[in-house]
Amino acid sequence: MRFSVLLFSVSLMLPAVAGAQNAAAPVVPGADAAERAPGKKPDEGWRNTDGYPFPAIAKTVADMQNLAYAMTLRDYCSDRRVPDAFVLERLARFSQLTGREESCQTLLDY
Repeated sequence: MRFSVLLFSVSLMLPAVAGAQNAAAPVVPGADAAERAPGKKPDEGWRNTDGYPFPAIAKTVADMQNLAYAMTLRDYCSDRRVPDAFVLERLARFSQLTGREESCQTLLDY
């Protein structure tokens, strides 16, 4: 009996919780593009992150993934048993990820 009462009371609370999750996000003053001065970058003003000691988590994750991939490629570059065609293909794929021309020498930057 107690379990059914508890279940009934929880089922009454679910619509209220779901409604609270769908509430609109608060409006940030100055966030409107019309309020920005012409030519002003979006990161200037209310969203200035120059004083942050660490970059965004997504950038840190991407940097760590690139580091791991670069270390693997450095191993391929230094191992003469790995075919050149294979290494060149992997370097081309890594270049697409990083947006710059990668070679065995540029992997030393990571």
